[in-house]
Amino acid sequence: MTINHITVGHGPRRVLALHGWFGSARGWGWLPELIDGDRFTWAFLDYRGYGDRTDVAGDHSIAEISRDAIDLADSLGWSSFSVVGHSMGGSAAQRVLADAPGRVERLVGISPIPAGGVPFDLQSWTLFDGAAANPDNRRAIIDLTTGNRLSGRWLDEMVRFSVENSDREAFGAYLTAWARTDFTDEVKGNPVPALAVVGAQDPALGADTMRETWMRHYPNARLEVLPDAGHYAMYEAPVRLATVVEDFLGR
Repeated sequence: MTINHITVGHGPRRVLALHGWFGSARGWGWLPELIDGDRFTWAFLDYRGYGDRTDVAGDHSIAEISRDAIDLADSLGWSSFSVVGHSMGGSAAQRVLADAPGRVERLVGISPIPAGGVPFDLQSWTLFDGAAANPDNRRAIIDLTTGNRLSGRWLDEMVRFSVENSDREAFGAYLTAWARTDFTDEVKGNPVPALAVVGAQDPALGADTMRETWMRHYPNARLEVLPDAGHYAMYEAPVRLATVVEDFLGR
């Protein structure tokens, strides 16, 4: 049975899209509307505990996301494909590369979590760890990671979407998965063409972090910085994001 997903486009270049901690298969902002469907076919996957798979049991790990993504590609008959991952999905996209290196044509991380996870101080961990139970924490995290510069209405809508499209226990479990999973040694040196797209207004997963992680891990890596975006470029700068990503994927 094919895993629940959303397909956009009908083109020959195939793309698996792996969402972030606050997202879902429908949590990609305006990006799906901007896809060139004649050139690309994108498959947007829901993880276990998210969206149409909210009630699907699992261990809520990065490895599980990768297995499900590869199973989806198999069910679609995709022998090769590119992978695009946002935030937590950026870690999962790199796990797909580690698990199926001969099948991944190109790798794109949008504000991606590095393969080595993310270090937290106690105060930050308390904020993030409390986000599963407290929507106010989710709002504070989104506000922080977009530079404390976007409208309260938008922040409220992002929180509402996150709460309505994720299982609380799964959401909490995924924090440990993306923050404390380290498989750097399995991807470091992989020659896949790899693009990291980050927002200049993201204080945590911006250009400096990518230079210390992504750019060192992948010898054929490229870094693109979007000046007027934070952590959620698909909402903040969707046209530029779509242009950069599809230019890279279409080469």
